Amino acid sequence: MAGPERINLYSDTQTRPSPGMRRAMAEAEVADEQRREDPTVNALQERVAELLGHEAGLFLPSGTMCNAIAFRLHVRPGGDEAILDRTAHPIVAEAGGPAAISGAMLNPLDGDDGRFTPEQVRAALREPGSRYLPRSRLVSVEQTTNMGGGRVWPLDQVRGVLEVAREHGLRAHLDGARLMNASVASGVAPAEFAAGFDTAWLDFSKGLGAPVGAVLCGSRELIEEAWRYKQMWGGALRQAGVLAAACVYALDHNVDRLAEDHANARRLAKGLASLPGVELDPAKVETNIVIFSVPDPAGFERRCAAEGLELSHAPGGRLRAVTHLDVSAGQIERALAIARRALDA
Repeated sequence: MAGPERINLYSDTQTRPSPGMRRAMAEAEVADEQRREDPTVNALQERVAELLGHEAGLFLPSGTMCNAIAFRLHVRPGGDEAILDRTAHPIVAEAGGPAAISGAMLNPLDGDDGRFTPEQVRAALREPGSRYLPRSRLVSVEQTTNMGGGRVWPLDQVRGVLEVAREHGLRAHLDGARLMNASVASGVAPAEFAAGFDTAWLDFSKGLGAPVGAVLCGSRELIEEAWRYKQMWGGALRQAGVLAAACVYALDHNVDRLAEDHANARRLAKGLASLPGVELDPAKVETNIVIFSVPDPAGFERRCAAEGLELSHAPGGRLRAVTHLDVSAGQIERALAIARRALDA
């Protein structure tokens, strides 16, 4: 007997390649990526670099590797410090990589749903020239905020942070795991968000629906150095065009439809907020991430899972639901019905 229908709101990383994407992968023109001969990879790198307004791009297996390489490019081992939000991915989901790989100290800020201010950056800066203190070296911005609930950094706030960074000689990195969600939600072009950063990247394995891949962008000089770390850390590939083709397909077909995910997230947030015991402000749901609190979160999650609704965890004992292209409006309504029963139980 078949079990309950699975509604996977665990993450937008759970998307599966569509039939059209699979065809594009199967038909991709390929060659040796390590020798920079794969035409599909090369085309993707050029396209993303242009999209983000940077000189060059580098195809990598994951967004985590994008962050890792970027931190290594910017941070000098031996006491350099990166400033970022306390909930940012390099702190909560990269296994201590900035410290282990780059020797970086991390200076976490308490932003508003993951978004800190220029004034917070200024206050976090170390006294220059002090032999007692770490050296402020890098500012990292996550767009959209993940554990902050998918919030979009306003362009003026991004520019203010960059102004402080430049004023004090810091490098700047844009973690663009959900950059296209931010662009679709705000109407701001990706290149405008990425302008002024030394490095910026775009992920394809989240809402854009590809199974693998991200592209790190920067100056030609930085990307040439990034190639060295890609090789060193096992990220160099061979006939990678079959993977890059999925990313190209995603850019062609899956960007504008992110608005559907945002609409589904708002529908979910409004429905959850109407249930007794749920703590959630639907007005803060701007993209595809809904973070909420319930009494007995472990029990609630277990009861939801028993009916096929899969959620994930967020800081502070909260729960997280993420909409994506494999979740329909009808499934959102069924998810709300499951949540209502789980609360009643």
